[in-house]
Amino acid sequence: MQQFTVPQFIDVEDKIIGPVTTRQFFISLAGLLLIFVVYRIADFSLFVVLGVFLAIFTGIIAFLRVNGRPFHEFLIDLLQVMKRPRMRIWQKISEAGGSLFEQLPQTTPLSLVARPRAQTARTISELALLVDTGGLIHQREQGE
Repeated sequence: MQQFTVPQFIDVEDKIIGPVTTRQFFISLAGLLLIFVVYRIADFSLFVVLGVFLAIFTGIIAFLRVNGRPFHEFLIDLLQVMKRPRMRIWQKISEAGGSLFEQLPQTTPLSLVARPRAQTARTISELALLVDTGGLIHQREQGE
C-alpha cells in the first residue's frame, strides 16, 4: 500500500511581513487606498471623520477573528443565517391525504428507539476491524 503524507496546518495562512498575512496586507492596502481617495475628495474635517471610521473598519475586517475564523467570513455566515429560515420541517404527504407526522403514534415503543448495546458494540468493532484492515478481512468473509 502506498504511503502519502497528510498536509497539516492547512488553515494557517502564509505570513509575508512579520505576523501579517497576505489577506491582511491586501485588506489594509485597500483600506489605505480608500482613505487616500477620501483625502483627495473631501475637505479636512470630513476626511478626519471618514478616515478614522475607515481605519477602524479596515482594522476590524483585516485583523479581528471570531471563533478562529476571519471576521469577513463571520459576516458572510451571519448574513446567510439571517436570510434563510430558522427551522425547516419536512412533512411528506401520504397517499391517504394527511401528512405522515399525523399518522405516527404519539409514543414510540422502546424497541424501535434503541438497539441492544451488544449489537452496537459488535457493529462498532466490526467497522473498526474493516477500517483497520482496509477491507481485506471483510472481503475474505464474503468470499468464503
